[in-house]
Amino acid sequence: MAEITAALVRELREATGAGMMDCKKALTEANGDKEAAVDWLRKKGLSQAAKKSGRVAAEGLVAVASEKNKAAVVEVNAETDFVARNEAFQTAVEQIAQAALKVGDDLETLKAAKLPSGRTVADELTHLVATIGENMSLRRARVLSVSSGVVASYVHGALRPGVGRIGVLAAIEAPSENEALLALGRQVGMHVAATRPAALTVDDVDASALERERSVLVEQARASGKPEAIIEKMVDGRIRKFYEEVVLLEQVWVHDGESRVKKVLEKEGGKLVAFERFQLGEGIEKEENDFAAEVAKVAGK
Repeated sequence: MAEITAALVRELREATGAGMMDCKKALTEANGDKEAAVDWLRKKGLSQAAKKSGRVAAEGLVAVASEKNKAAVVEVNAETDFVARNEAFQTAVEQIAQAALKVGDDLETLKAAKLPSGRTVADELTHLVATIGENMSLRRARVLSVSSGVVASYVHGALRPGVGRIGVLAAIEAPSENEALLALGRQVGMHVAATRPAALTVDDVDASALERERSVLVEQARASGKPEAIIEKMVDGRIRKFYEEVVLLEQVWVHDGESRVKKVLEKEGGKLVAFERFQLGEGIEKEENDFAAEVAKVAGK
């Protein structure tokens, strides 16, 4: 039986990020063979990941990465906001965004992409599940690019550069890339983070959403008792107001409170062609825990 020294345990822990006792047990099982111990930990991590995969993961982080006229945004979920403060998790999410920048936003392709650790994205998340002890998942990714111009990024609630709770990309076409255009793109990102537009242009508004809105407005207008011709004009006016609320280019620019976004872009000679906004946990149904009931259960009441 090989001697399992403290130094060997420490080396394995530094190499894998696993707990001290897990590393000691892995080395014991592997008879002191470090590489075999790494494999044992990976297999153990796979087992732990399977057990945790049913848990709701609605916390985590959003990260952005950019280069020249291209940028990516990803969302990686965990079970608690405690994990978001873990440096290893932050680094992994940051690296996953960089990987998306290289391989694109197809999730299966991204999961197979290699990270600096030598592990794939999927294996890195499995490794973190084993190390940290929470379910984690790569939820979504998006990459935007332009042939000429900039794709700017903005992160709200950043825990470190490019990593936070809300990530926005803004793709602006222009004859060339310059710092002024990039700064404008970041301002657009801040605007999108604050206003949550549903569409870029009027033509992009979801037809069913527009029909629902029009139906409500028609009923409201008819309640006034006015003639149909007047009702039609009232509804048209309110639809324009609806567009100003949900269409990015029609919104009032948050940075001055009076200009329209489209006018700001026209003035700077850029054309906003796409945007993306990822908010952490958006659309995930979270479990509501009754803390008092949990305490009573533990106390045996």
